[in-house]
Amino acid sequence: MGIIETDTMLLAGMLLAIGAGALSFLSPCVLPIFPAYMSYITGISVKELQSNKSSRMVRQLFTHSFFFLLAVSLVFLSLGASASFLGQWAQQLLIGDSGLLIQRIAGVFIIIMGLFIAGWISIPSLMRERCFHYTKKPVGYVGTFFIGLGFAAGWTPCIGPIFGSILFLAASNPGQGIFYTLMYVVGFSIPFLILTFFIGKTRWIVRHSQLIMKFGAVLMIIMGLVLFFGLMPRISGFLLDLVQDTWLARLG
Repeated sequence: MGIIETDTMLLAGMLLAIGAGALSFLSPCVLPIFPAYMSYITGISVKELQSNKSSRMVRQLFTHSFFFLLAVSLVFLSLGASASFLGQWAQQLLIGDSGLLIQRIAGVFIIIMGLFIAGWISIPSLMRERCFHYTKKPVGYVGTFFIGLGFAAGWTPCIGPIFGSILFLAASNPGQGIFYTLMYVVGFSIPFLILTFFIGKTRWIVRHSQLIMKFGAVLMIIMGLVLFFGLMPRISGFLLDLVQDTWLARLG
């Protein structure tokens, strides 16, 4: 497989991971409580957050968001590193074309999670909320950091299935496992930071969150089918040929 084709496959996985991260944040069990969450970790009322913000409030929001996302990133990247290691270990342990086997297992898992996220199948064990509740927030930015750890470690109804798909993708591609997880974190963080300063605009997105989830779920199912049938090299080759033909046409 050529270097350019490999880069095309890596790009496809990167876009999937970023999209999965954004989908996790925009999910119906995360986005609707986002204003209340920000109010809790900053100590600023939701009404104040949704009104015009002073420069001091903006700095406070950004700093708390940074520590929250830092904690979330540490948990996610640790899990991604573990998945990548397990995938590498499994490929060394299994006999034959173990990479294809792991890739097919990842494909099946991603398809199932896509069907679950779209609401077309029910998995009761994934519907139970497993997030940590704090009756009293620890003081300052340290408290925000620990809340971020609890959020990443325990919030499973929506983030779990989506992030689990990225972990399986990392396990099936051990060499790029950390990279995919990092892109997932980037995808989660970008809308988080943007909406931190536009909390009053989240209502419109919440109204359409179910549609957003279904669209993301369909993309997950398609990606799962691509992985299961080993179509990624063919798709990469097709895209590469398309790009080359376009450039040749322009040069001609």
